[in-house]
Amino acid sequence: MTQEHPSRSKPSPGLAADALDTQLEQARECFFQGVAHFEAARLEEARATFTASLALAPGRASVLANLGITLFRLAKSDEAIPVLQQATEAGPQQADAWACLGLAHESLGQWAAGAVSLGRALELDPQHAGWWLKLGHCQLRLDSAALALQAFDRAVAVAPELAEAWSERGSLLRELHRLDEAAACFEKAIALGADPELHGYYLAAVRGTKSPPPPPRHYAEILFDTYAGEFSEHLVGRLQYQAHESLVRPLLAAGKRYRAVLDLGCGTGLCGSLIRLIADAVDGVDVSQAMLEAAAARGVYRDLIHADLAHFLAETERRADLVLAADVFIYVGELSGVFRSVRRILEPGGCFALSVELSAPGQDVRLLPSLRYAHSESYIDRLAQAHGFTVRERFTAPLRLDQGQPVAGLYVYLH
Repeated sequence: MTQEHPSRSKPSPGLAADALDTQLEQARECFFQGVAHFEAARLEEARATFTASLALAPGRASVLANLGITLFRLAKSDEAIPVLQQATEAGPQQADAWACLGLAHESLGQWAAGAVSLGRALELDPQHAGWWLKLGHCQLRLDSAALALQAFDRAVAVAPELAEAWSERGSLLRELHRLDEAAACFEKAIALGADPELHGYYLAAVRGTKSPPPPPRHYAEILFDTYAGEFSEHLVGRLQYQAHESLVRPLLAAGKRYRAVLDLGCGTGLCGSLIRLIADAVDGVDVSQAMLEAAAARGVYRDLIHADLAHFLAETERRADLVLAADVFIYVGELSGVFRSVRRILEPGGCFALSVELSAPGQDVRLLPSLRYAHSESYIDRLAQAHGFTVRERFTAPLRLDQGQPVAGLYVYLH
């Protein structure tokens, strides 16, 4: 928020000059009223007074910048962008206007435009760690990991006390499989006050802890709420996800009809759309409200429940004769409580169909650097036996791609 105000033009002689002086003085007063409203978080009033100032003195760079920033703060990025573009054209040295223009583009998923504008802002004022972080986010979405890492490096250099900067840098290093460096970043973030549960989870993933912690609920919830809009296209298109089809295909081929199906971790409804062909009713459970809204749009579910999977299973009184868990246990970890609960709610003669990402022999439950859990075949067998299940069928097949390589999955059908 710039504190500049509209400058006075050189007055013309006579009454015209007096009128111009009066108009510019009114514009100036509106401008400062707008600044006061903005600083008091009265954003609608700020928008109105900045707009009035522009009407009296059109084209003023500082007023355009403040109006654009206000519109962005009002979550009106589509309105803010043309105003901020005018501001940067009228005053190309306004770092705040360039930065807000970049943030507005970023909020709308316009990653390339966001990166350009944030880059211009940082050329003018490189001492903003938050801008470096946002530039890194844009570069990640543009698949420019090297440029993103450079941005995160600058963020921690500018603000070494900023826990978020260390966390973001660590997450990228984890994805680049530079695990020791990632661990050091997560430790630094924790020391600076970052969420210890979440960052302890990250640390366990990069260190390969033998007894990994359970995933923080808010991690999965935020992840999938953010991802929901592009989930199906990204997962099926880019990652060639096939767990839902591989798991459901044998059930469809068997020809049995199910009275009540429970789809655990239903996501956007990929499984539900398939199994609905042989089910009287399908209910879905997911930790992400945004995913459930996408699933509801398919029109195939009877009920959709927003809940943590393990907690829901432990408390529900619902019964089902088919429980599906397609590629969801990668976000759960230890499964003994899940197996116990499914055994309790499964109707006699019912089926528990599941897939897991395969862990190496001897590693029952492993938290991978991908932040997914892998489970061994022997671990699933022991759980099945301990909770009274019989393995009717099993096979191995890919779940999805990871960096272009198929991820091995185990598909199991328990009765």
